[in-house]
Parts: sequence; C-alpha cells; structure tokens
Amino acid sequence: MPDSIRIDKWLWTSRFFKTRQLATAAVNGGKVHLNHQRVKAGHIVKAGDALSIQKDSVLYEVTITGINKTRRPAKEASLLYEESEQSRLKREQELEIKKLVSATRPVPLHKPDKREREQLRQFKQKQ
Repeated sequence: MPDSIRIDKWLWTSRFFKTRQLATAAVNGGKVHLNHQRVKAGHIVKAGDALSIQKDSVLYEVTITGINKTRRPAKEASLLYEESEQSRLKREQELEIKKLVSATRPVPLHKPDKREREQLRQFKQKQ
C-alpha cells in the first residue's frame, strides 16, 4: 500500500468523484482545499491530511486515513477517510432541508404540451 498519491487520484479512488477528470476539475477550480489551502491537482497527499471538499452544494470535511492506488468498491473506499462529526451533521441537516423544500413544491398534473411550453418561454423572456 503506497504512502502518498496525487490529490485528484485520491479523490477518484475514494469515490468522491465519478471520474478522475471531474476530480481534477474540482481541485483546479478551487473546490478542494488541503489543510485549508488551495492546491493544484498534482499535489501529493498522505495519511493524516485534512481535506475540505465542496461537491455540488455539500461540504465534506474529511481526514485521510488510507491510500489506494486503484479504485475499489465503495465499502473499501469509505475506509480511506474519516469525516468529522460536525461535517456529517451539517450535511444531514442540509439534506433534510432540501427534502422539506421539495415536499412543499407543487406537483404539476401533467407535462406541458407544445402550446404551454411556448407560453412558458414567452413568459420567462418578459421577465
């Protein structure tokens, strides 16, 4: 088992991102911070490093506990990091809020037909 790896590859092997290209884009886009500092995708990480990962609207605060060179099943990937309790609670609260907001949204009775879609387009252009 290796003792260090590129940050983009670690994010991919730990299954935070579906592809390595998405992981690279997130790191270069400033969505991932290593020990509270912005880094490039080629930066080397090791066990004990702290990561802040912004994925969609969710923020993960994790500490690296292990490193794999290859992408493994999700159960094994979850052993590569330890999420802080505060981060986990905040993430669960945000998920609960999203569920409540979506539950209050009205559900349309049917899909808009061609005429209704055109009316919607015209309405949105006026605003």
